[in-house]
Amino acid sequence: MGAYQYVALDEVGKECKGILEGETPRAVRQTLRERKLFPVEVVETRIKENITRRKFVVRKSISALDLALFTRQLATLVRAGLPLDEALQAVSEHSEKVRIKNIVLGVRAKVLSGHTLAASLDDFRKIFPAVYRATVAAGEQSGRLDTILDRLAEYTESRHSLRQKINHALIYPVVLTSLSLAIIVLMLVYVVPKVVGVFQTSGQSLPMLTRSLIWFSDFLQHWWLGILGALGILVFTIRRSLANEGTKKRAHRWILKIPVLGKVSRGLNTARFTRTFSILNSSGVPVLESLRISASVVSNLPMRDAVEEAAMRVREGSAIGHALNKSGVFPAMSIHLISSGEVSGELDSMLEKAATHQEKEMDSTLTTMLNLLEPILIIFMGLIVLVIVMAVLLPIFQINQLIL
Repeated sequence: MGAYQYVALDEVGKECKGILEGETPRAVRQTLRERKLFPVEVVETRIKENITRRKFVVRKSISALDLALFTRQLATLVRAGLPLDEALQAVSEHSEKVRIKNIVLGVRAKVLSGHTLAASLDDFRKIFPAVYRATVAAGEQSGRLDTILDRLAEYTESRHSLRQKINHALIYPVVLTSLSLAIIVLMLVYVVPKVVGVFQTSGQSLPMLTRSLIWFSDFLQHWWLGILGALGILVFTIRRSLANEGTKKRAHRWILKIPVLGKVSRGLNTARFTRTFSILNSSGVPVLESLRISASVVSNLPMRDAVEEAAMRVREGSAIGHALNKSGVFPAMSIHLISSGEVSGELDSMLEKAATHQEKEMDSTLTTMLNLLEPILIIFMGLIVLVIVMAVLLPIFQINQLIL
């Protein structure tokens, strides 16, 4: 039995949309007719998802919050003893978003046809990442699906929480910068020319700062369209260049060398890698497979290559910590914790400690940086306003001196 998304018309011609389960599209159409609805379109959920994916590329995935909520609900229901198909049905009924309902019912349809949950999730690879599917597969094989789903829920919730914390912290600096730039541009384009124009008509020699401000104001007024076009071309060129993997890798390597930005990039990617490696390894996924999947969540290309090279060395018999240390891109503390876990036979707990330590360090670093960013922005914008005010006041001081 599969899940089908339908579009139908009722007796007064009003369009109705929904989801029904049935053996075939024909059976679903018959059910709609019995409900006095005229079927216009009946499409299997999985096929509908593929069509949607091709048409709307920006909606490849669902939000981290939706994925975390789905995982937590499913984990709770499975732990309560509900059969998997009933748990999926309950989650789909609880969801208010049609797209998520479609996905869950599509997964349930595969489960009802005899597939495992992990195999059912394969039809929605853009929705459920490799780490998610591999962990579910390990949970099913070990018979601990409820425990694994709980870990996955915590994992997705922690990633969403970190992303939300960063986004919320950036709201104030972004709003402050945008408003300040808008006010400064407004002053340069509309206010400064009218004020300074009074001094230009007097015929006296203006100070260098005032002349520079007048030139910049004229430049913005006459070439603003060209400036926007140049910025657009610059953004397009950068995006096009970064589409090339070689250029992108060089840029990422350069980022790692920048003092502050490099530390943040290295820390965030290490936290993501160790947390993913920890949950996969503790779920019973083989080490080499865990390393391969963990590499895919690392966004910095040189660090991703380092993990892949480490996996090759581990396959040849090298220790994980030693293999990762060869690249020199991972923090020493994380390497020491992983090596200690290998030696003591407690790799699971040490990976957990490495991930927790790195996440706390990044949380502290980002908080400090954002707290410093706010006064720096205020001082910077204040200096710009001070320069504009001085450029306007200097001619007045000159006139007063001439009068005296």
